[in-house]
Amino acid sequence: MSDRKQFIIVMLVAAIFVGWLGWRGFEVISLNQALKADEMVANYPYQHRVLRVEGGTAIMSSLRSHETSTHEALTTIFPSMRNLGDNDRDWQRAERELAQVQAQAGNIVLSASGIDRVRWELDENWYHLASMKSQQNSRY
Repeated sequence: MSDRKQFIIVMLVAAIFVGWLGWRGFEVISLNQALKADEMVANYPYQHRVLRVEGGTAIMSSLRSHETSTHEALTTIFPSMRNLGDNDRDWQRAERELAQVQAQAGNIVLSASGIDRVRWELDENWYHLASMKSQQNSRY
């Protein structure tokens, strides 16, 4: 095979790859726009979002994981809840609301064509930024 043919094949493969990457980026952007368009999801203090798409799976940000409890998530979102007792009705309401918003966000993403599964991933960056913000607020 001549150098020219090899070059053309390599450039064609590279163009297809770059196009595929661009499409995946566009897909993530459009899914996140759909989340922002939903009133319930958009108005919640934590913004659930699609981080990336792998095949038919959308990886979405979450405040909860096996290592991070709902209690920790809610006290980060609503610092005033730290002083409430564990059996307080506000805890139950806040837990229910977080679950409803996360379920709604997942359903919105699952309704998009090409997405047949959602995998939740702990939003460590959000916790880091929230920690920095609370440290800054405590200084002033």
